[in-house]
Amino acid sequence: MAQELLVTKTATALFAAALSFTLWTSCARTDSGLAAGPDFQKKFQEALIAAKPGAVIELPEGRLDMDRSMSLSVDNVTIRGKGIDKTILSFKNQKTGPAGLTVTSNGFTIEDLAIEDTKGDALKINGANGVTVRRVRTEWTGGPSTTNGSYGIYPVQCKNVLIEESASIGAADAGIYVGQSSNIIVRRSRAEANVAGIEIENSQFADVYENKATHNTGGILVFNLPDLPVKGGGNTRVFNNEIVENNTQNFGAKGSMVAKVPTGTGVIVLATNHVEVFKNTIKDNNTTNVSVISYFTTGNPMNDATYYPFPEAIYVHDNTISGGGTVPSGEYADALAPVVGKPMPAILFDGVVNPQKLVAGKHLPDDLRICIQNNGDANFMNYDAGDHFKHVSRDLKPYNCSLTPLSAVNLPAPAATAPAGGN
Repeated sequence: MAQELLVTKTATALFAAALSFTLWTSCARTDSGLAAGPDFQKKFQEALIAAKPGAVIELPEGRLDMDRSMSLSVDNVTIRGKGIDKTILSFKNQKTGPAGLTVTSNGFTIEDLAIEDTKGDALKINGANGVTVRRVRTEWTGGPSTTNGSYGIYPVQCKNVLIEESASIGAADAGIYVGQSSNIIVRRSRAEANVAGIEIENSQFADVYENKATHNTGGILVFNLPDLPVKGGGNTRVFNNEIVENNTQNFGAKGSMVAKVPTGTGVIVLATNHVEVFKNTIKDNNTTNVSVISYFTTGNPMNDATYYPFPEAIYVHDNTISGGGTVPSGEYADALAPVVGKPMPAILFDGVVNPQKLVAGKHLPDDLRICIQNNGDANFMNYDAGDHFKHVSRDLKPYNCSLTPLSAVNLPAPAATAPAGGN
């Protein structure tokens, strides 16, 4: 009897375990039950609306036609495809909505898929804390055009942002853009054939590393602009990137800020502070490889009384810089070329600083200086934009200084951090 009872209990336990496993796998399949087909779009939006925190929405392989915007507002959801070139959300026939996918939820992850040919922005993430974009491609497949959407991968007013192993191609403003945000890592990604390749704007604490920016109008931009809800950007490191041949003719919308980016620019640091640009390969950008400028050089009016228009504490060092400057473009380049000749210098500074901060009327305090050193044979010019090029100087000695290296950005788990030794 005891033996029979033991066998019965064992069988019952095995049955319970099997039932539990069956229920578990059934629940797991509930998250990943989307299949390609004519009702895919409807099922996908339903899944986004019905998702519970912790859900994983798995998308099938294939080119999946979409004709309207998708949106997600549930926290802690993952959207996962079968691969960056295998699961393709195609918005080529989009009829409604300004974006491809709009997300307003915290703890959001999207990975292993592509978003193509959206009417407006491809992937917009607004006001989220905890964003991971991994192996995602956004692209306008017809090539550069003013009619393309403005932004590819586009977190704005977010915290703790990780973008990695992703790509953005063909955006009419910025391919990979993080704006008005804090605690940011953009790494091992590719930006190609956009107006601005990678842009960090009005944001604090960003690491941009091991990316490739090529065939854009401008490669990597670190901006601080007026008239935005969040200002005071700074503390950005740009390092170990490849920034080459960013010579695509500017196709930004007329009147936009990005339309002023000179065709053929590698790195632009505009009116921001505590920026470190180091250990990058920057070459063959036809206007200039590195440009450090104040907001006054844009020529735009400045009506924001709270905005600070000067660059300060900028440290450009230990980069490999070569080529470029042979076909300068843009308002200042057109005016400068007859004065300084071609090729244009590899590193340009507009020379505009806050006169009220000058020490003995000569230079900024040591912790706020523009420092440029150890960039090989790269030549330099302060083109004195504030005084209409009257005192152009190629003397690098006043800028041969160093600043305290910035600290690495650390993201909370599960997102990874910047590599040790980045300094």
